[in-house]
Amino acid sequence: METILEVKDLRVSFQTGEKEFEAVRGVSFDVKKGETLGIVGESGSGKSVTARSIMRLLPSPPSFLKEGEITFLGENLAYKTEKEMEEIRGRDIGMIFQDPMTSLNPTIRIGEQIAESLIKHQKMAKAEAKAQAIDILKLVGIRDSAARYDQFPHEFSGGMRQRVMIAIALACRPTLLIADEPTTALDVTIQAQILNVMKDIQQKLGTSIILITHDLGVVAGMCDRVAVMKDGEIVETGTTESIFESPQHPYTKKLLNALPRLDEKKKPKRTPLAPAGGNSVKPLLQVNSLKQHFDMGKGNTVKAVDDISFFIRRGETLGLVGESGSGKSTTGRAILRLHEPTDGNVLYEGMSVNRLSKKEMKTMRRHMQMIFQDPYSSLNPRLKVLDIIGQALDLHKLSASKEERKKRVIELLEMVGLNASHALRYPHEFSGGQRQRIGIARALAVEPNFIVCDEPLSALDVSIQSQIVELLEDLQHRLGLTYLFIAHDLSMVKHISDRVAVMYAGKIVELAESEELYANPQHEYTKSLLAAIPIPDPKIESKKKRTLMTEQTSNDRYNLRNSHLVEVSEGHWVAQVKQ
Repeated sequence: METILEVKDLRVSFQTGEKEFEAVRGVSFDVKKGETLGIVGESGSGKSVTARSIMRLLPSPPSFLKEGEITFLGENLAYKTEKEMEEIRGRDIGMIFQDPMTSLNPTIRIGEQIAESLIKHQKMAKAEAKAQAIDILKLVGIRDSAARYDQFPHEFSGGMRQRVMIAIALACRPTLLIADEPTTALDVTIQAQILNVMKDIQQKLGTSIILITHDLGVVAGMCDRVAVMKDGEIVETGTTESIFESPQHPYTKKLLNALPRLDEKKKPKRTPLAPAGGNSVKPLLQVNSLKQHFDMGKGNTVKAVDDISFFIRRGETLGLVGESGSGKSTTGRAILRLHEPTDGNVLYEGMSVNRLSKKEMKTMRRHMQMIFQDPYSSLNPRLKVLDIIGQALDLHKLSASKEERKKRVIELLEMVGLNASHALRYPHEFSGGQRQRIGIARALAVEPNFIVCDEPLSALDVSIQSQIVELLEDLQHRLGLTYLFIAHDLSMVKHISDRVAVMYAGKIVELAESEELYANPQHEYTKSLLAAIPIPDPKIESKKKRTLMTEQTSNDRYNLRNSHLVEVSEGHWVAQVKQ
């Protein structure tokens, strides 16, 4: 099979003042015609730097190519001028970037951004380029492509913007396509659609693909061969089957072991050592007919949460899953009154949270806390960890002196796997996983019984995710905590939750015991979510047929406007249309 690209002993460094940091250290691999090579690794492994080096897209300074060869179709790209690379980019090598919102020009119409490449590289007239761009939009699965041609990026959903990025990358039918984390920011059903689009186009055009990702489930279904990167080096390469069936390097084994698998049974849950008082069967939290509507002006109202009811027992974890815009995070914020609910009631230990005054709500927040999604933006960068955690103690007057305050902060840090020296550092001095541990310590500072975990894993690498889940489970076991665990990663939710509620378009469409919901989903939306989840097993992925949802702009697909939950079996509730 013809070799399209060969990278030999690639070394890339970044110069910062007097220091040199070698981000890529002696990387070598090749890509054959029509194949997909997956390059996998966690944040900081060097995989994206490697991809951008091939395209010569790294800013210089501070980056520089120390040595190595990048041979593409017989020519060494390492020594090409910028003008020569401008001819190769787009025409011979296309690239799909991670974030379509920042990669697309917000001031230029979608169609014109695709046509630009055709006019530059194929020397097409504007009319011909427009017709070709509309055809490419159809190729990547965008309906009404002629009308969509004249729209701007903000008028597209995240999944549709990523399709546009694929269309731009493929406009000139490049020989090689580099996809740098193309589905990281997307919901699972949209991810499945995008991956299917890439596979379909590869079969039609014979394009070679380098897929950069940290998701081994995606690799299992997409790639012919895999290169595993760690600390700037490739530590293992092989066919996808051999990597998954017989990994050799300890790091590869660690990545595979950290992945929660949808097809595996969850481990039995440990009984809490310190139940938070009362009977474990009795609900700690009761949500009744909760509504959260937002007035968008001009008579438009978004029903983010549309009449939902559920309860959470003491010491239980209820998983709340759904895609972006389903209303799951808004539900968590409405429960804690970070948003004032439009209607409905939230009962905590039988007390109506909605009726509390601001002063009473301040006291209630001792019992109800939140772990936020982004460990980068949720911590004040100007404060040391001692004060970030200490603020909660100050607010509720839980420490009598500075010495007592410091002692309690250190106890909390040690409880979440950090140490005393971390108290005097600033947030920027920590990794993402460590920052999330600080966020957990802050939530625990006031000794709450109930915690809303709002997508606490989405910004973290897979091995760090598993560490945080183990920490949350251990804290629940030791302290008798009750969790509402909000996430879009259904595999992780299955393994941490006792029961799972599925949200779509502001409503809960299904609620059941964790194993039961995954083994016997009733609602079509739940089935589509489960079918779209990639399983880290090439044999399973090659046989799996996904039921993919098309782009929706209303609730009509599942006829939810007048629906309510009906118990279809013991403890298993599904949305049905009211008769």
